[in-house]
Amino acid sequence: MIIIGEKINGTIPVVKKAIAERDADFIAKRAKDQVDAGADFIDVCASTAPDVEIETLRWLMEIVQNTVDIPLCIDSPDPRVIEAVLPFAKKEGIINSVSKEGNKCELLLPLIKNTKWEMVALTCDDNGIPNNLEKKITITKSIVEEADEYGITPDRIHIDPCVMALSSDGNAMINFTAEIKSIKAIYPTIKMTGAISNISFGMPVRALLNKTCIAFAIEAGLDSAVMDPMNREMMESIYASSALLGKDRHCRRYNTAFRKGVIGKK
Repeated sequence: MIIIGEKINGTIPVVKKAIAERDADFIAKRAKDQVDAGADFIDVCASTAPDVEIETLRWLMEIVQNTVDIPLCIDSPDPRVIEAVLPFAKKEGIINSVSKEGNKCELLLPLIKNTKWEMVALTCDDNGIPNNLEKKITITKSIVEEADEYGITPDRIHIDPCVMALSSDGNAMINFTAEIKSIKAIYPTIKMTGAISNISFGMPVRALLNKTCIAFAIEAGLDSAVMDPMNREMMESIYASSALLGKDRHCRRYNTAFRKGVIGKK
């Protein structure tokens, strides 16, 4: 299970404050804490005004890369911003995100041709997020086929079928697992991902729904998640589910996490 740490994002009030005050120590600690908790990639997202987003994202990237030794997941809704900051990444990681909205594919796919960069791809287009499986599969196929023109193979693509909120769609979890299974059936090497906490938006006891959601999703074939690795309950659910489902050879990751104190008693 690939963990993409989500805690350096300007939409989070404490991160927004740290960005405004240029509090490098706060950002550095947040990066280190996520890696210590088990993150494989650190997502960096400025979420600032467009005229300062490039500068801010470069600042965040520099701090994180000087603090930890794992790759970045470079995150912006504006493909031009990703294009501008990509050369400043010290390691090839993930770009977040590609979709069939506007010219995102046309701008981003050429940037990672002949590299080892991976990408998160959302199943949405100029009409927004579709509410049916067939349309999401159609968008996935279109992205995969266009990526293939640039030599980008399915194993470098993390498809995010856009988890919906249970509060607005009672079948949100059922649909999510169906999307994972259906897309994996077509592209067995593709990676399935998602922002798991979306499932519990507007519901009470969100942590309970989130940790149960990720267990079901792992069983369905989820490969990665954009999430808070410092959420102990979520990490415990991931390690336990992976071990129980035979996705953790000899339960090595589970036992290592226990020895490091990531799971079990604090």
